[in-house]
Amino acid sequence: MVENPNTIWLVRRFGDFKSSLPSENDIVVLIQDAVLRAPNKNWYLCKEDVSARGLKVQEEFLLSWEDISKLILKAKNVVVW
Repeated sequence: MVENPNTIWLVRRFGDFKSSLPSENDIVVLIQDAVLRAPNKNWYLCKEDVSARGLKVQEEFLLSWEDISKLILKAKNVVVW
């Protein structure tokens, strides 16, 4: 995971998001209904939203809201999509 991300992208609905937008120094966190999409490098899922939807995801791809809030404080920019 990027320690000091340039931008945190909080994506609520994946269909509206262009996956080409984030750079290598960015972190994408899929929240709400976007957690239905599979994570990958520097892409994570909100743990609480995954649990609420009864999904099973590898722990390494999950971030709690507490983790997400810490990343937001470290990031230079935050974009909610």
